[in-house]
Amino acid sequence: MATTDHSFEEPFDADEYIERLAWRIPGGGSKGGAEAFDPKRLLEEFENHIEELKQLDEKIQRKVEKLEHQCHREAKEFAHKVQDLQRSNQVAFQHFQELDEHISYVATKVCHLGDQLEGVNTPRQRAVEAQRLMTYFNEFLDGELRSDVFNNPEKIKEAADIIQKLHLIAQELPFDRFADVKAKIASKYHDLERQLIQEFTAAQRRGEIGRMREVAAVLLHFKGYAHCVDVYIKQCQEGAYVRNDVFEDTAALCQRVNKQVGEVFSSPETVMAKLIQNIFENKLQAHVKEKLDETRHSDVEQYLKNLYDLYTRTTSLATKLSEFNLGSDKHTFLSKLIKSIFSSYLESYIDMEREYLRTRGAMILQRYYDSKNHQKRSIGTGSIQDLKERIRQRTNLPLGPSIDTHGETFLSPELVVNLLQETRHAFERCHRLSDPSDLPKNAFSIFLLLVDHLCVEHIDYALEIGLSAIPSPDAKNANLYFLDVVQQANSIFHLFDKQFNDQLMPLISSSPKLAECLHKKKEVIEQMEVKLDTGIDRTLNCMVGQMKHILATEQKKTDFRPEDENNVMIQYTAACSKVCTYVSRQVEHVRKSMDGKNVDTVLTELGIRFHRLIHEHLQQYSYSSMGGMLAICDVAEYRRCAKDFRVPLVLQLFDTLHALCNLLVVAPDNLKQVCSGEQLTNLDRNLLHAFVQLRADYRSARLGRHFS
Repeated sequence: MATTDHSFEEPFDADEYIERLAWRIPGGGSKGGAEAFDPKRLLEEFENHIEELKQLDEKIQRKVEKLEHQCHREAKEFAHKVQDLQRSNQVAFQHFQELDEHISYVATKVCHLGDQLEGVNTPRQRAVEAQRLMTYFNEFLDGELRSDVFNNPEKIKEAADIIQKLHLIAQELPFDRFADVKAKIASKYHDLERQLIQEFTAAQRRGEIGRMREVAAVLLHFKGYAHCVDVYIKQCQEGAYVRNDVFEDTAALCQRVNKQVGEVFSSPETVMAKLIQNIFENKLQAHVKEKLDETRHSDVEQYLKNLYDLYTRTTSLATKLSEFNLGSDKHTFLSKLIKSIFSSYLESYIDMEREYLRTRGAMILQRYYDSKNHQKRSIGTGSIQDLKERIRQRTNLPLGPSIDTHGETFLSPELVVNLLQETRHAFERCHRLSDPSDLPKNAFSIFLLLVDHLCVEHIDYALEIGLSAIPSPDAKNANLYFLDVVQQANSIFHLFDKQFNDQLMPLISSSPKLAECLHKKKEVIEQMEVKLDTGIDRTLNCMVGQMKHILATEQKKTDFRPEDENNVMIQYTAACSKVCTYVSRQVEHVRKSMDGKNVDTVLTELGIRFHRLIHEHLQQYSYSSMGGMLAICDVAEYRRCAKDFRVPLVLQLFDTLHALCNLLVVAPDNLKQVCSGEQLTNLDRNLLHAFVQLRADYRSARLGRHFS
């Protein structure tokens, strides 16, 4: 049975249990083979084992019932115990409530008794205090201070309390009867006050924070308390300014004193505020006045730099000091202190800034023109000049003599950098020193000065000189420098635009002045663009004039009607070669001088004029068969040159011109077919006829019949 009990250990597997049982029975397992297997023996063992299992089940069942019965009995006993504990707890809680009520009753009685005792004791204490003060008052009345409290230096604190109360009482007494005693009390009051202040000063020098706190607490009720604070502030600053940097010294001083005043005075924020006010109104104001007054009339540039630096450092110091406890409205307090120092300087700041920029800008400009040995010309204004300008823009006529600038553009990157640098510093000062309500207006006035110096006096003047230097279209071997002016003017205006966006826009972005600035900038740009467009147009005319001059001097009539048709050895004419060389050089010049879409725009216009010139030029000659082939070769070279433009329209124009030149050599019988070709079919028949008329065999071959 023990073996059976052992077999039911967890985890239990019925199949495994049967297998082990069969294996232990002789003849029941596979041991010995099939001959050794005995089913009857196995059956008997199984039946016996089943009986054993039944007995075991009954035994376990009895044991379970016994345990259940025991569990029910213990549960009932535990429930009875819990009920007894609950009843005991209720009784204890009732006793606790009764005790609490009794304690409250006793406490109420005690408080009432205390109030009664206080009601009796307070008048008694007042009477005792009044009697004590009357005793001391009598001593003053008799004129002899006998009490130890007035004669013992160690009891100065107690004496101060008494004399302060007597002083208040004396204020209420009639003067005619008690004038003498009032004077004695006042004298003793001031004497004790002076002694306390001396004691406070001595303690401060010794660094005795505890003694300083005691004396300050006594002096708090005296009129001389403010004087005590003044003495403390004065003594704090002794030896504090040892470096040349008053701002760093002030920050270090306030950092050190801030901790000390909290340990000494009952209202440290008031003392700290008074210390800072004293420093601002004396030390800082004197420092600022000294720095600014010495340069205000002698060196305006240094004055403005000093004003900006001092104001910046003062506001930075105020930011550091705002971390201390200075009362409820410390930011307004510090702002008023800064204003008290700088108000007289800030009122005149923008006028001095404008005057300095006006003078400085004029000096920079004059210094540049002096370095070029150039006497600046007066650009005319008024109705006559306006009329000339309109005529020049519409007709490109050179009104007035052309100026030889010898390649000088009269535009200086160094000058521009200097002007922009001065203006940048001015914008920074304006941002820092202007009142927020005046900031947009002041920034706009600085911008107008920049426009006047940079855009009008420098760029616009250079454009005027450049326009005047452009030769007439029929000038020979003309040097064209206006594109260099265009290149430098564009570069300068990019710098001007960058400063406009980076420096000016943040100052005016949220004000009505923004619209004025944008309008002024647009106006300046438009004025410059008009002159740039005029100059570029006249420059292109000069280029075309130069090409025309080359063609007129180099192209011969015999080029296209050679005397020996069979002995033509050239690929294209000398005139064509020189024109292409000149055009390629000018195209490269345009690319270096322009940027963005302006390159394509100018090259498109140049290409159209170049095509028109060649087209008109070719119509001036009569062509033999070999001459027509040479014309086609010339146009092919012109077309190759046109590829450098990288403009599809220009290339298309020369493709069409090349197709037109084919009419000069095509066989008479094929002429009609060629005119109907893809490239010529959309052209005006009069144009085609005009080209065919240039053929030497036009009349002999009766080519006009194809256009009748």
